[in-house]
Amino acid sequence: MSENQQQLHQTLWNIANDLRGNMDADDFRDYILGFIFYKYLSRKMTLHANKALAPDGLTYDQVMGHEQEEALIDALRTDALDALGYFLKPTELFSELAKRGNSDGVNKFILEDLQKVLTSIEQSTMGSESEDDFGNLFEDLDLTSSKLGKTEEAKNELIVKILNRLEAINFDVDNAESDILGDAYEYLIGQFASGAGKKAGEFYTPQQVSKILAQLVTTDKDRLKSVYDPTCGSGSLLLRVAKEVNEVGAFYGQESNPTTYNLARMNMIMHDVHYKRFDIYNDDTLVNPSPVHSELKFEAIVANPPFSAKWNPDAIISDERFSPYGKMAPKSKADFAFVQHMIYQLDTNGTMACVLPHGVLFRGAAEGHIRKYLIADTNQLDAVIGLPANIFYGTSIPTCILVLKKDRNTSARSNNILFIDASNHFEKVKTQNVLLPEHIDKIVSTYRTYCHPELDSGSQATQDKYSYVASLDEVKDNDYNLNIPRYVDTFEEEEPVDLAEISKQLKEVAERSRSTDEVIAGFCKELGINTPF
Repeated sequence: MSENQQQLHQTLWNIANDLRGNMDADDFRDYILGFIFYKYLSRKMTLHANKALAPDGLTYDQVMGHEQEEALIDALRTDALDALGYFLKPTELFSELAKRGNSDGVNKFILEDLQKVLTSIEQSTMGSESEDDFGNLFEDLDLTSSKLGKTEEAKNELIVKILNRLEAINFDVDNAESDILGDAYEYLIGQFASGAGKKAGEFYTPQQVSKILAQLVTTDKDRLKSVYDPTCGSGSLLLRVAKEVNEVGAFYGQESNPTTYNLARMNMIMHDVHYKRFDIYNDDTLVNPSPVHSELKFEAIVANPPFSAKWNPDAIISDERFSPYGKMAPKSKADFAFVQHMIYQLDTNGTMACVLPHGVLFRGAAEGHIRKYLIADTNQLDAVIGLPANIFYGTSIPTCILVLKKDRNTSARSNNILFIDASNHFEKVKTQNVLLPEHIDKIVSTYRTYCHPELDSGSQATQDKYSYVASLDEVKDNDYNLNIPRYVDTFEEEEPVDLAEISKQLKEVAERSRSTDEVIAGFCKELGINTPF
């Protein structure tokens, strides 16, 4: 990470901490991220308009009051809606609102104007191709909330402070090659997640885990036609996949939480993903999957679904995503329902990797039946990777990654399943366990070696106390139980105990104790009190 990136990260986080006062970090998140996004949209609009106006010798700030103002605004609006997906007038730009709110060093009331601008951004897309990508995008920026202040003046003062602090920062949006702001946005999302407790799991997958999932599904690929996340949260996992290849054609995701859904769309746009290249849908993936997504198959799928979530399969029991299995995931544990959904959406040449609780590896009944179907009937399970406990925000349970391929029959490893036990490979940082780069590299390199047995020296894919390549027959002999210790032996022999030496040490301790008791008894006698023993 460059010095400029680190400085921007720290500056933005300092602003968040300085200005949120007594407000919970989780509540303030929507304001600071929303205003950063507004500033980003304003700068992109300015750059685009200046480029379009350059042949006329004009800049965007010269349009208002121009004799051809109306015609220029109409032309720029049409052009911006296609190129950017939204439109902002010069008077609606972030810099103008910040200036208006702090005119001559005195705070002016701008809350009503600001609300109109945020609404105008959304309304500018009505009837256009980008309407679904920008609709209700700012609904979580409640400028009337008492959390901002007890009076309208107090709320206004806080908002003006936020705008002015952000206005003073150069986001480097002008540099088309830079993603410093996108990375900073990711950093802030992660920082807010770390303080959000259990809620964090709803919108954020730690970057260390995202990197593993992304590298697993991009093995042997430098371009992806599409990537999909059925529980996409803030969209960070989708964006992580893009960093592992030269190009991703399109991003697809679904998210049930409306606030997190807004965050995901902002995150996409902040990383300069054009609105025509992403499709994020807001609804329950299992019960109401996107009708657009349902018609598609994806080359790569990544997910960190909510662990053991409750769901209601009764209404969709004949759904073709689930019906071939003959069993539905239990109502109290939707883990395998997400797996079934993802496999259904996976393309023939596709790979999926998802994080799940350990229970999916060995629980019986319907889950055992589904597990057997994925292994014996369709042969789609490629690898099982055990992760350390306490690496996710909001839960300390140990988790695993399942890697599945739609068609393994052409693979040189079609009769095997790789098991990796990385549960003891981490570094403890404060109260959280963290996977360092070397831990991530070991997991990924082991998997990639497994994918290419012709390059395997015989000791790379199978490593003592770390990984094992099991045959399908071995898994069958274990009744399709995937509990990792059945395949990877991590037992460490304890040092032999010298009982004679221990007996000698105990005698020495007893002797010292008797001597101490005699000294204490002497002091008690001198003081004329009873001994404590």
